[in-house]
Amino acid sequence: MQISCIVVDDEPLALQLIEGYVLKTPFLDLKKKCDSAIEALTFMENEPVDLIFLDIQMPDLTGIGLSKMIPKSTRVIFTTAFSEYALEGYKVEAMDYLLKPFDYAEFLTAATKAKEWFSLFKAKVQTPTIGEKKFLFVKSDYKQLKIHLDDVLYFEGLKDYIKIWLKDRPRPILTLMSLKSLQDELPSDKFMRIHRSFIVALKAIDVIERSQIIIGEQRITVSENYKPDFLAYIAKNSLD
Repeated sequence: MQISCIVVDDEPLALQLIEGYVLKTPFLDLKKKCDSAIEALTFMENEPVDLIFLDIQMPDLTGIGLSKMIPKSTRVIFTTAFSEYALEGYKVEAMDYLLKPFDYAEFLTAATKAKEWFSLFKAKVQTPTIGEKKFLFVKSDYKQLKIHLDDVLYFEGLKDYIKIWLKDRPRPILTLMSLKSLQDELPSDKFMRIHRSFIVALKAIDVIERSQIIIGEQRITVSENYKPDFLAYIAKNSLD
């Protein structure tokens, strides 16, 4: 199994050292070494990779900043001389955190952890499924209603209830459910949570205006907690 990766560091000696570690590791496939996060971001727009060995403290765009702009399927191993960034690294779900100076044994331990994760992840992705989920049954007014996901515009959380807004239906369906439990049931390539109170159907978005999206006549703000994933989605689906 080969894991495609890049190395990102603004220090030439560190960049050269980590490049050497990658090249001597059989299951790592080095695609590029970058001396800035911006260079890495530009490269990955055209050639996505599985893994980034990423320095944190860099000019213009930090490693933490870059990690919030990439797809979740691209994993990060931070490489830094500053231990105080460890908490930030774990907040963005970094796979590991290598504190400089580190030797090859430490590097290989982190890389092997990534290999094990990708083995499980890719096996899960390649497992055949019975079929793509196309509808949900929800309880409303003592009835089980069949909701076709293609008809959904967005879900709006209201304490312990959810309003389900459908196209060609002026009034929402109200059901007793949490947004968190609903989110786990929805296909992640078609729906995205963009606010504590909203999950939207991505294909239903008509306009993106600064930090808001517009679906029909409804404006919904993309909150800071969910903005990184949404920006990554925009970058992936935008035309230059």
